[in-house]
Amino acid sequence: MKSSRRSFLKGAGAAVALPWLDLRAQGVAAPSERINVACCGIGFQGAWDVEEMAKTGLVNIVALCDTHLGADFTAKILKKYPNAKRYKDFRKMFDELGNQIDAVTAGVPDHSHFPIAMMAMKLGKGIYTEKPMGHTFREIGIMMAAAAKYKVATQMGNQGHSREAYFQFRDLVRKGIIKDVTKIVAHMNSSRRWHKWKGNVTSLRAAMPLPEGLDWDTWLGTVPFHAYHRDYVQGDWRCWYDFGNGALGDWGAHIFDTAHEFLRLGMPEGVDVLHMDGHSDFVFPMNCTLKFKFGALPDRRAVDLYWYEGQKNIPELPTGFTGSEAAADVPKPGGGSSAVAKLNPGKEIYLADGTVLKGASHASTLSYVGRPDKLNDFQRPIENHHKNFVRAVKGEVERCNSDFSVAGPLSQVLCLGCIAQRLNTNIRFDPKTQQIIGNATANNLLAGPPPRKGWEQFYVV
Repeated sequence: MKSSRRSFLKGAGAAVALPWLDLRAQGVAAPSERINVACCGIGFQGAWDVEEMAKTGLVNIVALCDTHLGADFTAKILKKYPNAKRYKDFRKMFDELGNQIDAVTAGVPDHSHFPIAMMAMKLGKGIYTEKPMGHTFREIGIMMAAAAKYKVATQMGNQGHSREAYFQFRDLVRKGIIKDVTKIVAHMNSSRRWHKWKGNVTSLRAAMPLPEGLDWDTWLGTVPFHAYHRDYVQGDWRCWYDFGNGALGDWGAHIFDTAHEFLRLGMPEGVDVLHMDGHSDFVFPMNCTLKFKFGALPDRRAVDLYWYEGQKNIPELPTGFTGSEAAADVPKPGGGSSAVAKLNPGKEIYLADGTVLKGASHASTLSYVGRPDKLNDFQRPIENHHKNFVRAVKGEVERCNSDFSVAGPLSQVLCLGCIAQRLNTNIRFDPKTQQIIGNATANNLLAGPPPRKGWEQFYVV
């Protein structure tokens, strides 16, 4: 915050200090102790981010931004925060309110995370963006560079990274309980939005009339022009390679995030397509199995990470497996016909001595397969993901649990998997040069298509 604003709020807060004493005891900050947050995307997941920010008791919601402001899915948030200024274009929001905003949320489609985050960081604002961090490998790299340059608080919205799963996995590695990992099997087998099309998408959609009030140009952002179609919006954007990162980007960030950080997996040396059903050049497959091959470190053996997605693609489970219990914060998978999983989204971790651990996603903790031992001796979280971010913006913690230096490499791994799915081919990746070897088409997808005219400036750190 600007020093002049701090001084003003400090003086204003002194005049109303007494009425806030009781509220402070309930975790609600006085006006002088809050930060001003602008929220981009106020429907669906974006609406949840607005509410979670407000629940911290440490923020003022000062601006609401959505390209379809006034649509039914924005009504609840607009009604709840009538005094917040309203925008359709985040660029105009920053132009008008830049000196009044301390932090920004980006609960928007995958392809729009990047420009909002870049503009926020360049203006010195903290940024909380949903997962995956960006749409392409290149965008994520630029976002990491910007976070390092502008030294702002950053957080990706894989909220389990501030909950029990995060602290337990970290402590199990530190204690040597999780060691000599040979493979990880991760899975997400619920119906997805694109499954309703039964693998029969052979082209982009034909143009439809624009809904009243939708700012389609801003919705497209950096992506080359596509004529509007209803199948691109309100969550269905996740189906399309041009706008989303599929099940991997959505759930991979919740399922193997802790393994990626605390086993120091880094970048894979390759991604193999082991199974593919219902491949399309435009939307994600009906069923798919990938194998990510992470090379050895001096103190860690090589690790293979298998990813199973699709309702007809259940992995082989270890002997004694009786299911993984999902934590209370695990949402029901969105989209599709039923959203009922045969197996909870989660993972099994195989150790060299034959031990297997299992766990669901988000905050779900690990337990042994076939053993009654409890793994409850670990540090408990003291705050949730959104409060962790707000406190970092306020300077009360040094960094966020899933800041861009942590979330970036994880998100880039997910992007590599999406490229393998899109091309239905194995890829070889050089972690040192950050290039895909021997496949020019795949290598070009690391950057994606050139940005649309007028959006080039976001790619400059």
